[in-house]
Amino acid sequence: MTLNERDRDILTINQAMLNSVAAGDWATYAGFCSPDLSCFEAETNGLLAEGLDFHRFYFELPADPEATPAPVNVTMARPHLRWLSDDAVVLSYTRLTQRLSGGDAITASCCETRIWQRSNSSWQQVHVHRS
Repeated sequence: MTLNERDRDILTINQAMLNSVAAGDWATYAGFCSPDLSCFEAETNGLLAEGLDFHRFYFELPADPEATPAPVNVTMARPHLRWLSDDAVVLSYTRLTQRLSGGDAITASCCETRIWQRSNSSWQQVHVHRS
């Protein structure tokens, strides 16, 4: 896949968003999102969730105060971009998340589609579908 500058820009923005999720950084994650973000995810049980409150819940779950933060690596495998206009793009990929669990390295995968829209010179994700 040959990437041009705008493709690389979107992939960089999406990777930064994924890194904010892995780090549990709500402020950064919310900054990447439209306030009316919609999503279909396993946690929505097939229902469309709208707004950021659904996502905020997971960021605000209490962490184990005695647990040592484990390293996490998130990779977008085989990204595919479909530009709808100069200000809208559909990005699909397989998300690979590597982490330690009980001392063992594990890799989890899921398929994600994210729709990004540029508004006022800023890119925001407006819809997510994860399976």
